[in-house]
Amino acid sequence: MEIKNQYLLDLLKRTEQRNANEPEFIQAVTEVFATLEPVIEKRQDLVDAGVLERIVEPERQIIFRVPWVDDNGKMHVNRGFRVQFNSAIGPYKGGIRLHPSVNLNIIKFLGFEQTFKNSLTTLPMGGGKGGSDFDPKGKSDNEIMNFCQSFMTELYRHIGADLDVPAGDIGTGAREIGFMFGQYKRIKNEWVGVLTGKGLHYGGSLARKQATGYGLCYFTNEMLQANGTSFEGKTVLVSGSGNVAIYACEKATEYGAKVVAMSDSNGYIYDKDGIDLNAVKQIKEVERKRIKEYLSYRPNAEYHEGCKGIWTIPCDIALPCATQNEIDGESAKILVKNGCKVVSEGANMPSTPEAIDTYLSNGLLYGPAKAANAGGVATSGLEMTQNSMRLSWTFEEVDEKLHAIMRSIFKACDDASKEYGMPGNYMAGANIAGFIKVAEAMKSQGNV
Repeated sequence: MEIKNQYLLDLLKRTEQRNANEPEFIQAVTEVFATLEPVIEKRQDLVDAGVLERIVEPERQIIFRVPWVDDNGKMHVNRGFRVQFNSAIGPYKGGIRLHPSVNLNIIKFLGFEQTFKNSLTTLPMGGGKGGSDFDPKGKSDNEIMNFCQSFMTELYRHIGADLDVPAGDIGTGAREIGFMFGQYKRIKNEWVGVLTGKGLHYGGSLARKQATGYGLCYFTNEMLQANGTSFEGKTVLVSGSGNVAIYACEKATEYGAKVVAMSDSNGYIYDKDGIDLNAVKQIKEVERKRIKEYLSYRPNAEYHEGCKGIWTIPCDIALPCATQNEIDGESAKILVKNGCKVVSEGANMPSTPEAIDTYLSNGLLYGPAKAANAGGVATSGLEMTQNSMRLSWTFEEVDEKLHAIMRSIFKACDDASKEYGMPGNYMAGANIAGFIKVAEAMKSQGNV
């Protein structure tokens, strides 16, 4: 989508100059700006209040060193980040990503997206994100504990149950959250719900592990039904094989679809008879091995090196659940050529701008990440509520609340797209609905 509004063009140019060498962050800002033109034309009061100038600038950016000792006694130093992007509607909320690709650019783009995503959930949560370039792969439990404790020894002073509540993300699962929570509790000498994604035996929420994948399918199902169709009988591709991908596969299958492919960072599997999810869970959740081990369970399946080829498999629905920019313009054109009708995003910003243009120009139903994958942070918000109330809800109670939130997110996207003259453009609807709530709060609170 092209930006024509001069005010937005000028602000984008200044943002690019102030954030040079941060392509993912600029990509995220550009995508939002491209859909906000009708809002800006109607709401001069938001322009006068300088809301957009402030919304592209994080409230706080924290960078710190993380020294830790491996099992051989060798010292390593990683870099830690926490970007507290916007607290207009609630405490900062967003995950901690542990991956070698992590840098300030990645954390800023994720925090910016998180602000709108959290706004859409209807829960009182601001936007933030954190992480480190530490790679947990191949590390012992003791080495990961050493890193997590060192990471929290600095981070603890910047977070709190009513200030900033981190969660898990890529590379940060229940094990890492447990080590971080234990260190926070030891330093602060208090038990508060300062992290989400905790273990069930110490304040975690049922359905949290399933939430992003289930929520993705709940949103996608609403989108399908609003357009006269459903998951039933559809062929689905799911990239990734972490929590999001596994539970998106599970819920899509429950809805009557056949998932035929999944992937990891090394390659992808194709099983024309439908993915054996129990095998994938065993490989990824128990054995912590690569996806190619799937062939030992289903020898008639195919394994291919490299991830990009997964999008060449004919499908009705594509659910990218791996990482940012995994579908480029070329892959999007192949999806369209092979008959794909729906792309709904489980990962954060997995489609490049060229891919998104291809979806929209070819009439695909497109569920943008900030709406479609909001189920994870929504359930983190529900975990915060349970911690504050000193209660624990059943799986069914949490799942019911998650389903209701995803329905309300789709309705907000749908309503906003229609109100601003872009019916069916759920990317525009998500950006507008998320933005307006944050913008109104910022305007009400003055020049902060």
